[in-house]
Amino acid sequence: MTKAFLTITTAVAALAALSAVPATARTRGHVLSIQGAHGRGLVQSRSISRQPGSVSASRSLQTNSGRGYQASRNASWGDGSYAGGRSLTTNDGRSVNRTTTATRNGDGTASYGTTVTGPNGNSRSASGTVPVRH
Repeated sequence: MTKAFLTITTAVAALAALSAVPATARTRGHVLSIQGAHGRGLVQSRSISRQPGSVSASRSLQTNSGRGYQASRNASWGDGSYAGGRSLTTNDGRSVNRTTTATRNGDGTASYGTTVTGPNGNSRSASGTVPVRH
C-alpha cells in the first residue's frame, strides 16, 4: 500500500512540475508518415519552439520520389524592436528567403526594413519610417 501511494504521489508531483512550466516556453512538434502502394508516400514533420520574446518553427515535406522542401521561420521582439525571417528551400536547391526588422523610434515613429531574396539570387529591399499609432 505504501509503495503504491509513493508511486502515485511521485506521478502527481511530476505532473504538477510539468504544468508549472509556462505553455509559452515549450517545444512542440510531430512527424506524419503516409505510405501507399507501389512505393508512393511522404513524410511530413513540424516543430515549433516558443520562448518569451521569441519563436522559431520548422517544417518539411519529403516524398518517396525525392521531391520536397524544408521551411523555417523565426522571430524575436522586445524593447521596441522586432527581427524575423523566413526561409524555404526545395530539394532541387531553389530557395526563397525574407528578413524583416522594425524598431520603434523615440519620436513616435518606427523604422522598418525587409529584404527578399528569390530563387535566382536576386534581392529586393524596402525600408522606411512610419508613424506609430497608440
